[in-house]
Amino acid sequence: MRESPLAKLTLERRVLVTVGAGGVGKTTTAAALSVAAARRGRRVLCLTIDPARRLAESLGIAEMSADAVEIPRARFEAAGVPMEGSLTAMMLDTKRTFDELVVKHSSTPQKAQQLLDNKLYKYVSTSLAGTQEYMAMEKLVAVKDDPRYDLVVLDTPPTANALDFLDAPERLTDALDSATMKWFIEAFESSGKLSLNVIARSAAAVLRGIGKITGGGFLEAMAEFLSELNDLFGGFKERAARVQRTLRSPEVAFVLVTSPSPPSLKEAQYFAERLEQHGMPKGSFIVNRLHVTPPFAETGVTQRQAEDGLAARDVSLEDGGAERCVQAHGDLVRLAALDAQNLRVLDAHGTPIVRVAELDTDVRDIALLAAVGEILMEGGV
Repeated sequence: MRESPLAKLTLERRVLVTVGAGGVGKTTTAAALSVAAARRGRRVLCLTIDPARRLAESLGIAEMSADAVEIPRARFEAAGVPMEGSLTAMMLDTKRTFDELVVKHSSTPQKAQQLLDNKLYKYVSTSLAGTQEYMAMEKLVAVKDDPRYDLVVLDTPPTANALDFLDAPERLTDALDSATMKWFIEAFESSGKLSLNVIARSAAAVLRGIGKITGGGFLEAMAEFLSELNDLFGGFKERAARVQRTLRSPEVAFVLVTSPSPPSLKEAQYFAERLEQHGMPKGSFIVNRLHVTPPFAETGVTQRQAEDGLAARDVSLEDGGAERCVQAHGDLVRLAALDAQNLRVLDAHGTPIVRVAELDTDVRDIALLAAVGEILMEGGV
């Protein structure tokens, strides 16, 4: 049995990060890789920050949880899928991950509780743009060294959001170290309240105006939030640097999932270029839903050959069925040629490409996941 470069990554790396545009089969790919690795004896954690429920449905569990849920071995056996290792699934809880960081890095338990109770913190920890992506990386760092797992497969959101986590650590530390934050902290920490006396007169006038609109409590809450967050700055800065180091580690590989369509390929190329800019390891392209060149592509199929083929298989079609088969064969030849032409843009990246033929059905159970996993491990079509 031949094995692809992707199989080597799955069996030797510690972390695989699957990324891709929406609708290209990224979540299915992450789950299939997880099943394939677990079948070969690895203890796998499949971690998702994609809120879609498809991963849970495919693995046969009611829903993804922020707590690690090991898929029962009996479920694989019932599906005819022998399992030498284990597969655990988990979904990112952004606020819970942020809360854990606050408790860990605050100078005192009291400081931690003050920040956790702050109204602005409750918003930032759940709704601020980029928070989810950064916390996904924090969670990845946390579970990467967990001795219970040999491999972590991270299923990211579609590329437009997944790109954010590449810059998230630097954006966080830049925000914490910004002149605006220092300015608020200086105005707050001298008395424990927002003091407009230490702020330039023009700026103080602006803040008073804002206070009339939002209520004075808003500015106090903001100043307190920034001051408490500043208490964590050293810990966050250290963690952000560790996240960046982890993403560049030789134990990590990014798997770029795409389809043969030009828009999806364009996004995959863009992401590959971003990885190169950040010095992060590309592992493989996976091209899903590929139209494969059918037999007799060069010579074509005649209507008589179609009729004979249908008769040999004891297939009966209504009038004109053989003619439509000939037309469908020609369409498939043209689609396969178009896909092959589109995929040439990936050759310049020097990254292995695993091609997966378009399937006849959606992948929504363990048996089909295992089948896709074997296709990936064997190098595709």
